[in-house]
Amino acid sequence: MRAKIPFRHIAVEGPIGVGKTSLVQLLADRFEGVMVLEDITNPFLPSFYEGRPGAAFQVQIFFLLSRFQQQREIAQMNLFQRLVLADYSFPKDRIFAYLNLEDTDLRVYEKLYPVLEHEVPKPDLVIYMQASVPVLMDRIKRRARDFERSIEEGYLERLSEAYSYYFFHYRETPLLVVNTDEIDFVNKPTDLDAFVEQIMRSQRGTQVYVPVGS
Repeated sequence: MRAKIPFRHIAVEGPIGVGKTSLVQLLADRFEGVMVLEDITNPFLPSFYEGRPGAAFQVQIFFLLSRFQQQREIAQMNLFQRLVLADYSFPKDRIFAYLNLEDTDLRVYEKLYPVLEHEVPKPDLVIYMQASVPVLMDRIKRRARDFERSIEEGYLERLSEAYSYYFFHYRETPLLVVNTDEIDFVNKPTDLDAFVEQIMRSQRGTQVYVPVGS
């Protein structure tokens, strides 16, 4: 009999290219979970990556409302006792806002975000995936999304630092941190099996996953 995972809502987080969606898909398959994948079809993204004035605020508000709608749907899913696996958490929006918005736009954003955050359910477990910037760049290139081609290493470095700062101070839910530079969940089943064992053991507070032999 397949072991039952001791959580009802897991959110997988980390910077662009780290492999969040792949891990969610693998966990959903193993535990027969419901996937909630972030909608990346933001019409303002190309303009943002091209550096057009005003695009950052448009991107942020579009994502904020889209993520809020999805998170409200998660609250409904939790009523039906099925494992929900999301490839992002709602605070992700704020991380990107502080990275990308000018001060005047950020003041407007900060009037809206807390109102929406109050209505969003918290995960039972957050998995924070890390990777070095060269690894992130390589993974982004391999998945070949058109709107990501102009992402620069400097931007990924600032984003990774913002994530690290946020999760260093994170206390909202149990947190499992894993560096994925030397881990391949997709192509190495033993890597996934070992990590799943760690997920099953996760409890309160912050835990850092170190693969055997590292």
